[in-house]
Amino acid sequence: MAWPAPVVSPSTSPPAAVPCPYVSIPTIPPTPPSPERDPGAAVVGGGRLGTTGLAVAPGTAAPPTLSAMSWIVADLDTGEVLGACAPHLRRRPASVQKLLLAATALPKLDPALVVEATAEDLALPADSSAVGMIVGGKYPVSTLWLGLLLQSGNDTANALARVAGGDGGVAATVAAMNAEARRLGADDTHAVTPSGLDAPDQLTSAYDLALIARADFARPDFLAYDTTLVFQWPAQPPKDPKGFQIQNENKLLTSYQGAIGGKTGFTDEARHTYVGGAQRNGRRLVVTIMGAEIVPARAWKQSTMLFDWGFALPAGTSVGHLVTPEEAAVLHSPPPPSTGPSAVAVALPARGGYSIWPTVIAVGAVALTAIVFGAVMVIRRRRAA
Repeated sequence: MAWPAPVVSPSTSPPAAVPCPYVSIPTIPPTPPSPERDPGAAVVGGGRLGTTGLAVAPGTAAPPTLSAMSWIVADLDTGEVLGACAPHLRRRPASVQKLLLAATALPKLDPALVVEATAEDLALPADSSAVGMIVGGKYPVSTLWLGLLLQSGNDTANALARVAGGDGGVAATVAAMNAEARRLGADDTHAVTPSGLDAPDQLTSAYDLALIARADFARPDFLAYDTTLVFQWPAQPPKDPKGFQIQNENKLLTSYQGAIGGKTGFTDEARHTYVGGAQRNGRRLVVTIMGAEIVPARAWKQSTMLFDWGFALPAGTSVGHLVTPEEAAVLHSPPPPSTGPSAVAVALPARGGYSIWPTVIAVGAVALTAIVFGAVMVIRRRRAA
């Protein structure tokens, strides 16, 4: 019998942290500390993912040595987590935040809708990544998605969020992004900006990024935008009479066999972040990386090392599970009210370790109580007669 996949696992006895293979870069200024996790809280995706170190299946080859502070390798189709390093460590997302914007706003916006750029859309720090929108310029939503995903335009992120939020503007879209994260089970995630520019309390995790990427990679429109290699940005006469060409910054697409998309990111507080997808021999994997440096290679290149490692693992290798939105809904539902001593609480089983006996014992206790009660009533009736 196939039992349901787990939503959470208790972490009252967290696994001992096995250090991840890590290249230390002491010259980089410290980044904001990650919030400490409640050791008594349940671990979304399975107890083994509660570690602050390495989680790999017994007997598997050692993963590559990276400079990333956290990472995850998971199967996009089955949801199995093949391996991870500090998967629930909460850190700044940088521009991989745009994947959550896509998951939230792609279903809402008509790609043919024409958006007029405002000064607020372009109100960005001087060193911010921008595709080059012009105040008063008119851009189809489809063009804005290409500017967002190919060139990581923070100006396009602002414009998309403003339009998707309706009368509530950007703030409404950020609230919707947080709601979408919760729907997906990405409970480590809190969005403050639509673009991923650093902000206090803006956090996510390698595990959550895998959940968000899984939602994006399931959408054909996202894949079409995300895998476009070059695009001619439209002219905006008279300020820009010719337009210009933009190129996809995700080098995985042209450098790794089977690449199906992804997103780069960098800020001073996040350092390098990366999300990528690839397929090989009928398997589709997602790799997420947080807090990396460019040693031993750039983040996208470090992802190829994890892809090679993951594809070499046997099918079915698992240290955890990417929850589905349905499982997340169960996770977020309040427990049913107790109806007294006879109430029976049935917990979701741990994957691969389900035991039917606790349920049998609980149900048996209820049945025994009913039998005893019935016998007492029969005796009382006989005495009354």
